[in-house]
Amino acid sequence: MRISRTEIQHLAIAWIVLGLCFSVRYLFSRPSLFLMFFLVALIGLGTAFIGHELAHKLVAQKFGYQAEFRLWWLGLIIAALSAIISMGRILFAAPGAVYILSYYIGRREEGLISISGALANLVLAFFFFFMSQGSGFAGLVGDWGLTINLWLAAFNMLPIPPLDGRKVMSWNLGVWLIITVVAWGLFVFRLAGSL
Repeated sequence: MRISRTEIQHLAIAWIVLGLCFSVRYLFSRPSLFLMFFLVALIGLGTAFIGHELAHKLVAQKFGYQAEFRLWWLGLIIAALSAIISMGRILFAAPGAVYILSYYIGRREEGLISISGALANLVLAFFFFFMSQGSGFAGLVGDWGLTINLWLAAFNMLPIPPLDGRKVMSWNLGVWLIITVVAWGLFVFRLAGSL
């Protein structure tokens, strides 16, 4: 996988800002726990976010495309402001995306590139599930990582442009349906406390 210095910088900035956004509520409600939850967010959210984006990049590169993550500065600012203004209760997070440099990408290739992010999140959720069975810091990281990975997989399969689900659905309705049902089903079970 080829990664540029600019891409590493953009991923690092998005990772840190998202970690702060997801843990800022503790800065307002329980400041003594902020640092711990910031670290939990960096590990749980960071793995989900970076895994999702790098999966897109890796599959695009496997098809021979030049692909790099780039920050969407306005999305990053909106994420930070929504987290601060709502004291961590509401978060709109769209910090950037993997951009593919090509005049044309076939429907199948675009579908496979798009679905790779959700599949990466489902695989990561599997590992975080086992981690969540533990106690202490590791169990907390597992809880957050499991929930965030399932949420990213489910949300990104919504068939609404520019989300991945629209591209997957356009390529193969059956594949989109299976991944969407699995991701949303697991996420709902997670919220219900059954997972």
